[in-house]
Amino acid sequence: MNKKLHLHDVVALLEDLPAKHFETDQPLLLRRGQIGTIVMTYDENAFEVEFADPEGRTYALLPVPAS
Repeated sequence: MNKKLHLHDVVALLEDLPAKHFETDQPLLLRRGQIGTIVMTYDENAFEVEFADPEGRTYALLPVPAS
């Protein structure tokens, strides 16, 4: 099923993705299945996704391809 993605949609990673911590700039590895929220759309092929802890504090914010 190919659903069009929109601002504020909740998405899950389909593969592991290297990133850096939002505040400390330390390397992270976001794992397949991690949940994030679309906070900006670049086009239908890429989105800025925010990953946050259970208290709502952002730990990663990065562009993610729609695929």
